[in-house]
Amino acid sequence: MLIGFAGLGRMGRPMASRLARAGHTVLAHDPALDEAAGLTIVDSAAGLADAPLTISMLPDEATTRDLVVNGLAGTAPDHLHVVMGTVGPELVRELAEATDVIDAPVSGSVSMAETATITTMVGGTTDQFHLVRPVLAAMTSAQFHVGPVGAGSTAKLAVNTVLAALSEGVAEGMLIAEAGGLDLAVFYDVLRNSAAAAPYVGYKREAFLSPASADVAAPVSLIRKDLGLALDLARRRRLSLPGAEAAFAVLDDAMATGLGEADMAQILAALRLRNAAPGRETDRDR
Repeated sequence: MLIGFAGLGRMGRPMASRLARAGHTVLAHDPALDEAAGLTIVDSAAGLADAPLTISMLPDEATTRDLVVNGLAGTAPDHLHVVMGTVGPELVRELAEATDVIDAPVSGSVSMAETATITTMVGGTTDQFHLVRPVLAAMTSAQFHVGPVGAGSTAKLAVNTVLAALSEGVAEGMLIAEAGGLDLAVFYDVLRNSAAAAPYVGYKREAFLSPASADVAAPVSLIRKDLGLALDLARRRRLSLPGAEAAFAVLDDAMATGLGEADMAQILAALRLRNAAPGRETDRDR
């Protein structure tokens, strides 16, 4: 099948490569790349319009809207676009009013994208889900139809709200262990074999313990953006999410200390800086 793919970043490039390895012909566009093995690079987003199915794995709402509204303006009437980047559900529904768009954001790390073991959450009709599922299966190990268009993005924001809280919890647990004089490597092994264990805890070991040598899987700036979208959605629904608000504040600290492009596990460094601040007073000190 001829497939257009926009966005060859950390996640997008291995995902597009998996499509090519599955036998699809992939037209790909990313301003930062002029070649990629197995992919046919086109000079502009308009070059993707010949494909009956296009996919975007873009970093934010602005670039996603620009691609769909402007870059793909010349597509055929039966063209379908799949938004796989993390954006708000309102944007996906807005785009779907003008053209055939569904959302299928993913959950997982870069290494999981390379092995096609990430999970996707699809928002669209049942027919659209069955149409795109074989394509999605070339990039992901699990595909869930979670509801109408926009539902996939809502599910992704909910997942990343849990992920941000989990990352915050791991970092705070490590600080407690550190304050008590524990060997952090030993404590981390205890943690990933405890009741608090989760796949995330397992594959983030190096990122938490040896950040200087670990690859950046998801930068602080990206998880902050995603959690911000989740909190925006919560406010519109008049929800109070104190844990998410606290995690967002720490991500803000990390951004302010220049850790925006560091792996999200570096919130541990941000918490250490927060606790080392001169004259800092805790609730117990008052």
